[in-house]
Amino acid sequence: MSNVSYNLLVKSIGRAAFGYAVAAFAVIGITLVYRALLNVNPTTVALTFLVGVLAVSATWGLRHAVLMAVTATLAFNYYFLPPIGTFTISDPQNWVALFAFLITAVIASELSERAQREARNAHERRREVEHLYAFSQQLLSSENVAELLNLIPGYVVESFAVKAAAVSLANRADVYRSQPANDGLEIHDLQLTCMRAEPKIDTQGNVAFVPLRMGVRVVGSLGISGAIPSRQTLDAMSSLIAVAVERAGTIERLGRAEAARESEQLRSVLLDSVTHEFRTPLTAIKASVSTLLGSSGLDGGQRQDLLTVIDEESDRLNRLVGEAAEMAQLEADKVELELEPHQIRQAVEEVVEESKQILGHHPVEVRVPAGLPPARMDLERIKEVLRHLLENAAKYSPAEAPIHVTGEVKNGMLTTSIADRGSGIDDFELPLVFEKFYRGHNHRFQVQGTGMGLAIAKAIVEAHGGRIGVTSQLGHGSVFYFTLPAA
Repeated sequence: MSNVSYNLLVKSIGRAAFGYAVAAFAVIGITLVYRALLNVNPTTVALTFLVGVLAVSATWGLRHAVLMAVTATLAFNYYFLPPIGTFTISDPQNWVALFAFLITAVIASELSERAQREARNAHERRREVEHLYAFSQQLLSSENVAELLNLIPGYVVESFAVKAAAVSLANRADVYRSQPANDGLEIHDLQLTCMRAEPKIDTQGNVAFVPLRMGVRVVGSLGISGAIPSRQTLDAMSSLIAVAVERAGTIERLGRAEAARESEQLRSVLLDSVTHEFRTPLTAIKASVSTLLGSSGLDGGQRQDLLTVIDEESDRLNRLVGEAAEMAQLEADKVELELEPHQIRQAVEEVVEESKQILGHHPVEVRVPAGLPPARMDLERIKEVLRHLLENAAKYSPAEAPIHVTGEVKNGMLTTSIADRGSGIDDFELPLVFEKFYRGHNHRFQVQGTGMGLAIAKAIVEAHGGRIGVTSQLGHGSVFYFTLPAA
């Protein structure tokens, strides 16, 4: 630090000396030009000296301009006012002209210095406003209070070129710093500033503490060491930080409230879905068992039918419970994928063969070229995705309507599509069909299901690094597709 200060001092002295030399040489140069080369009247000489004084004032400041004004006055008197070659003045009017020149030069220099000073102040204010704007934009980078508080000291150092910064909140015990605690910003001073709600600025120690005000309420304090900004900038910084912290806290509270609301809504939807879907097979099982227990005159065929109902509905219940458990595992990232290169055509053909009972009388046309590259996949999980999509196509398509399965490679991704001839999906429902428990408003009471199949398919595909989507046209059907990275 001492070497830097010494170098700055040397540069400042050198610049001042150069300015004085320029002022002296300017007077000498003007004098020589008008004495040796040009024959002009004293008024022209005086105006030329005045222009030189203004130029020096605009470049080096008032002190240099005053020196030049005095030197120019002496040269003007000695070389251009009669009697020439002496410092005496024969005509009293020339005394008036001489003093008028000197006063004009000094006043003009002062005005030029003042204009320069105001221009510098305006430039500094503009820079401070720019820094405050950039600082305010940085404060919007996080909506988490703890994360924001850890970032704020670094933002202060970066935006205002200070040595260190620290932030303390009234409702938090921690102090958030831009560097380790040996920065001169003691926690005692931060707490005292917060309690007193008054700034503490030590210009000699190069530290400042200001309260963080949210209106009339003090929410914390800010400490800065190094080059202290102006008081107005400090106040603006403290207000911006207070507003940013309050904003982040409000967003967190709103987020928690929204999460609680969505959780409550999800519980209601889940309860409604589970109640409806579980009640149907349970009712069938209960009715079949009651009939078996209460009717002794049933023949063998009737008993077999009732037992078949019990078996099928038990399988349905087991499937519902399995889907719910699988969805929970996928969301918790507790499913480990066994990724190996497989042909998608193999998965499609196996699923079509295994799903004949679900597909019923729907013909399935498979157009997956045999030459497609393999994809790294968990074969059983991808088969589950295909099974859900085929079942979905069969459920929502008219009886015996064909289902088309196609495959192609685009931009290094293997795309598999399942097209049906159903009634289609409204545009407003397209973003919702992959949400848990969501079922189309026109089919939720007509087609059995829990609304978890597409959500499970989406989770499996995304776990493979792919994407799933749907395009649809009302009255013409839908095309569900998913992508997998080609091996």
